[in-house]
Amino acid sequence: MLKVTATLCGTLLAAVAWCKEDPAAGAQLYATHCVACHGAERAGVPPTFPALTDVSKRLQPAQIKDKIKQGGGLMPPFPQLSQQEIDNIASYLAK
Repeated sequence: MLKVTATLCGTLLAAVAWCKEDPAAGAQLYATHCVACHGAERAGVPPTFPALTDVSKRLQPAQIKDKIKQGGGLMPPFPQLSQQEIDNIASYLAK
């Protein structure tokens, strides 16, 4: 019984560690998926492509993540990104 508990606990700890947001990984993902429209400095090309420099002042983290996943307006959805990748991009944008 103790062995099963230790294994389960280890699995839970691994899942928690995996869920940590990584802004460095987010920067790489941003460079790959977002730079073409929003630019390297996140300044965008308003009004067509909004600036993302202060996006965390306009949107809650959950809204940013939803926008990345589902798109909206001219922005395409990015369903191919994992939840971890979306979390990483959102973390990068929040800094």
